[in-house]
Amino acid sequence: MKRYKKKVTRIKESKKNDFLIIKLIKGFIVGSSMLIPGVSGGTMAIILGIYDDLIHAISTLKDNFKHNGLLLLQYGMAGILGIVLLSGPMLKAVTACQKPMMFLFLGAILGSFPPLYKKATADRVKGVNIGAVAVGGAIAYMITLFPKGLLSFEPGFHFTSFFMLIIAGVVIAIALILPGISASYVLLMLGMYDLTLKAIRDWDAAYLIPLIIGTVAGTFLTAGIIEREMKRHPQFTYMLIIGFMVGSLLEVFPGIPAVGESLPCIATFMIGLGAILWIGKKE
Repeated sequence: MKRYKKKVTRIKESKKNDFLIIKLIKGFIVGSSMLIPGVSGGTMAIILGIYDDLIHAISTLKDNFKHNGLLLLQYGMAGILGIVLLSGPMLKAVTACQKPMMFLFLGAILGSFPPLYKKATADRVKGVNIGAVAVGGAIAYMITLFPKGLLSFEPGFHFTSFFMLIIAGVVIAIALILPGISASYVLLMLGMYDLTLKAIRDWDAAYLIPLIIGTVAGTFLTAGIIEREMKRHPQFTYMLIIGFMVGSLLEVFPGIPAVGESLPCIATFMIGLGAILWIGKKE
């Protein structure tokens, strides 16, 4: 009997460890995806099947602090690790091979459509919800019309920069929480993409601390609203997300590649498309 109980305990611990590893891998993938302009971390979380758990844990953190806090810590630390480890290589790749990298991002965005469309069409599609695609696309397109480099920052600590970084963090948090809108794309729009990657690579505390403060505050302000709307109007919300992604394609598409760039661009496009389709199929 004792041997049987020990065996059952070992099996439970093994399953628990396997589940933890899976959560850490998923958190790493979501964090890494946030570095890709046009690819939404929220969308990737939906594809991986963890979005609802994350949003619920954030919006009800105070109700069950131990359980929800541990869940957010596991996903959050893995996500931060993905961002820290890949920010330097991503910066170098985008600088050295801009057009092929943009085609990689383009393929990743297109690969996100099938799993989202499957969720949106789980029930019979209503006509009014089809219009949500157009609304989402129009909103995303209007965002692309904003002038690039809206914010500028001086090196070191300055009160104005500190305040503006907090505001930028709140805006980024909305993009993080709202599937279909890429946080990296918002950083590009604000003229902060390269600055943020460099700050992560160089551990620039004067830049990162206010940005993190704003992002955390914006996340907790937004999560409850998003969770409520996804429960009330799931199909409309998913269709709106698809619209956001359609609109983001216009900004990510870098134009027709030159003859010498065609093969690298096709290769990176297929890699991005195939990787996201594979992840979605596995889930």
